[in-house]
Amino acid sequence: MNVRAVAELSPDKRAALFERDAGVADARETAREIVDRVRTEGDVAVREYAEEFDGVSVGNIDVTDEAERAADHLDDRLLAHIERAAANVREFHEAQLPDDWTREFDGRELGRRYRPLERVGAYVPGGTAAYPSSALMTVVPATVAGVDHVAVATPPAEELNDATLAAIHVAGADAVYQIGGAQAVAALAYGTETVSRVQKIVGPGNRFVTAAKAEVRADCEIDFLAGPSEILVLADGDADPELVAADLIAQAEHDPNASVVVVTPDDDLATAVADACERQVSDRERTDVIETALGNDASGVFTARSMSEAVLFAGEYAAEHLSIQAKNDETLLDRIGAGGSVFLGPYSPVAAGDYATGTNHVLPTGGLAKTTGGLSVDHFLVSQTVQRLDRDALDDIADTVTALAEAEGLDAHAESVRKRVDK
Repeated sequence: MNVRAVAELSPDKRAALFERDAGVADARETAREIVDRVRTEGDVAVREYAEEFDGVSVGNIDVTDEAERAADHLDDRLLAHIERAAANVREFHEAQLPDDWTREFDGRELGRRYRPLERVGAYVPGGTAAYPSSALMTVVPATVAGVDHVAVATPPAEELNDATLAAIHVAGADAVYQIGGAQAVAALAYGTETVSRVQKIVGPGNRFVTAAKAEVRADCEIDFLAGPSEILVLADGDADPELVAADLIAQAEHDPNASVVVVTPDDDLATAVADACERQVSDRERTDVIETALGNDASGVFTARSMSEAVLFAGEYAAEHLSIQAKNDETLLDRIGAGGSVFLGPYSPVAAGDYATGTNHVLPTGGLAKTTGGLSVDHFLVSQTVQRLDRDALDDIADTVTALAEAEGLDAHAESVRKRVDK
């Protein structure tokens, strides 16, 4: 990885960093064609796309029964770890459950209550890697929220990954379909002969999955556009370059379109991190994927003239994962307005949050962390406001209601109040 100075970045280089979309825009046309075909042809299109993109001849699209039996084929230790991770994710998300409430405001009884969605679809990636962790991150919060039916779509294979299927079952999914990519999003959004239509789709995916979510969101709710993985490490001269490099490479191995960045005011650390990345890449199994990600326009090692400039860079980048490996990390965090999930200190690798701390790893990418938080119980709930007024309470605000209604030219609104207070 080359070391570049933040102050010397050209407008084009800054745009590549801060306006990145990981190739999602280029995938929109293909995703639109896939979505339209699945919507009109259903299972036929799903099976043909499985042959074309996955090289798999799909018999049963519904593999719920296989998911229920998958744990029988797993090593007991691995199953125990999946169950422990699921318990941690469940515990964290249970703490997010909001309480219904009612209060009295000068005779007006007002409140808010929360109700779960009925049908949700979760996308669990597959393809070049297996992601049982994504099953836990998408399904567990939905079940904690009380969603009645949670369906999972995961890419087809000649032999489906038992760890992923077991995780889907442990998490509490009600239905499992072997469908991948943009066609999975379309099937969940519009339904097919086999797949029941859902109200909302959640989960991460590659650029085609993300592009498909953008296509269907006029007809089906989505969580947010969560594309290929991102990390930004904000580091000072005390950071361990080997650990910083390890975190960058860990996220780079997800996808060739992943974005990995370190920014530091320490020139020596920047050089050491770049050198460490070069050394560590050759030791990893997914070397080609990692090298491509490290070379992306939205990736790199950057030097800042001060920690303040580095902090501004980190806030503007708004990474999916923000790692702060520096003194006074919490003070620095207070100065950064954006980051999907934050990891403080040298002993908080992003991988820990990816799997087992309990926080959710489905997070906004492409700078959306400036305005959007990660997947949570809130994404599976609908809030309702509730009110009850007695005669005195209505009398008290009647003049205000009728005055505003008449100012808006809505006489019937005003009359609906008058009929009650004048009776």
